[in-house]
Amino acid sequence: MTHINSFRKQQWIMLLITMFCYLFYYTGRHNFGWAASGMSAELGISYTTVGWISFFMLMGYAVGQLINGNLADYVGARSMIFMGALLSVGANIAISFTTEVLPVFILWALNGYFQSMAWAPGSRIITNWWKPGERGKAFGFYTMAAGFSSVLTYLISIFLLQKDISWRYLFRLPVLSLLAASVIFYLVIRNKPSDKGFKDMHNGENDLEPTTWRQRYKFVFKNKRFLIASLAIGFQSMARYGLIFWVPVHFLGQNWKDAPQNLWATFLMPVGMALGALTFGTLSDSVFKGDRPRSIATGMMISAAISLLIFFTHSNNIRWDGFLMFCAGFFIYGVQANFWPMSPELLGEKYVGTGVGIMNMSAYLFAAIGEPVLGKIIDVTGDTAFVFLAVAVISVTCTCIISFCRYNVEKPILSVVKVQSAR
Repeated sequence: MTHINSFRKQQWIMLLITMFCYLFYYTGRHNFGWAASGMSAELGISYTTVGWISFFMLMGYAVGQLINGNLADYVGARSMIFMGALLSVGANIAISFTTEVLPVFILWALNGYFQSMAWAPGSRIITNWWKPGERGKAFGFYTMAAGFSSVLTYLISIFLLQKDISWRYLFRLPVLSLLAASVIFYLVIRNKPSDKGFKDMHNGENDLEPTTWRQRYKFVFKNKRFLIASLAIGFQSMARYGLIFWVPVHFLGQNWKDAPQNLWATFLMPVGMALGALTFGTLSDSVFKGDRPRSIATGMMISAAISLLIFFTHSNNIRWDGFLMFCAGFFIYGVQANFWPMSPELLGEKYVGTGVGIMNMSAYLFAAIGEPVLGKIIDVTGDTAFVFLAVAVISVTCTCIISFCRYNVEKPILSVVKVQSAR
């Protein structure tokens, strides 16, 4: 019993410390939306150009996911997350000293790659430490940490902006917290239970057999349902980043210095995201009985309705705006917690890093494509509110796609794949 209690304690320590580190990761990339207005004015660039800068960061992140997810199944996830944090901090500080646009493009693209060294490796650690029946909950907590990372970044950025400091400090000060958190993470975390003297968890003997990087990619890309889920998360992420990046621009463009308190309405959006992730992670295990696709479809349809409501109301009431921002974040990001458990369910524990990496690559590839498009929409219409109309359309598209990814929760696709492989 003592051994079981000790292992349970270590499970939670590994999850909480991984969450703690990721809590500060977004300070190295979600700060950009708050710096965009000041950067645009000082460097004399359009919002379309700003969108392209964001595009290159997200493309760097997408490419990094394709590479680093696979690496996480081969090398230690602990070292990858630590190095990614250090490199991201360096890229952010370097950007804060630039005076031309080109260095910003290059450094922000590199920062995207550095930032990609955390999520899939972190998923690898969680899968190593948590059994299938609790992974919805575990990934819900993990995704909640990502949501609260946006909360933290928004909080710091709003505070700094209200102190009327230069946009450059938005790249210098917030990332110092990431530096500290990554050091703590590296000192405490261990990749798998055997590193702490416990027995590792595996689905079967097949999970113990080594595979090459080609075999891992081939296995994942042959799973049609997983590819459908990866396409769906692409549109979910496009909608998510449509809010994360352009909501600050939307509120900063409304003479915010005349009523600076209105910026706090935006703060409730990442709060909703964080609580939504925890809620949907738990609901998919309980109410939806492990039916991740149905849970995702429900949340995305509601998010579409809320985005349309924001677009048509044009409210300047801080309470109403705050409520809508909270609801938009809650539903549009909460469902993301339901995507990650689909990797071990459809592919097996051995391919989690590769699967999550490919899924996240798709997410950020689509998010990258969406940024310059949304920037162009704002430049053409002259109204940032049209972002919400676009987000509603994207959310409905995600709902339609994920509806084609249904599988028997009682008998996961993984068991079918193993039988066919044995033949």
